[in-house]
Amino acid sequence: QVQLVESGGGLVQAGGSLRLSCLASGRTGRVDTMGWFRQAPGKEREFVADVNWSGYRTSYTDSVKGRFVISRDNAQDTVTVYLQMNSMKPEDTAVYYCNTNLSDTAIWGQGTQVTVSS
Repeated sequence: QVQLVESGGGLVQAGGSLRLSCLASGRTGRVDTMGWFRQAPGKEREFVADVNWSGYRTSYTDSVKGRFVISRDNAQDTVTVYLQMNSMKPEDTAVYYCNTNLSDTAIWGQGTQVTVSS
């Protein structure tokens, strides 16, 4: 199996930056695309960004394009996915979750809280 652990959340003022990290361990050799989702209070979980195995193909939801950058580092036994968040807005406030799929099963981290104050 694969385990995902997020870190890097916190409180930031509008216009500021944060970098989230997601450490994947376990059978990471079978992991391809990894991504970030977020869930704000009272809202459904939504896609934010993802990156393929090589790191050369990325995709973003429209609301974060030009502000967020996703990247990954593939080590021998672990994979780390980063989400660099710049020019942050209060509407970016949410719990951010790391995600991947393995054998058609979605795997999620525990989430990390990001709060942007106005």
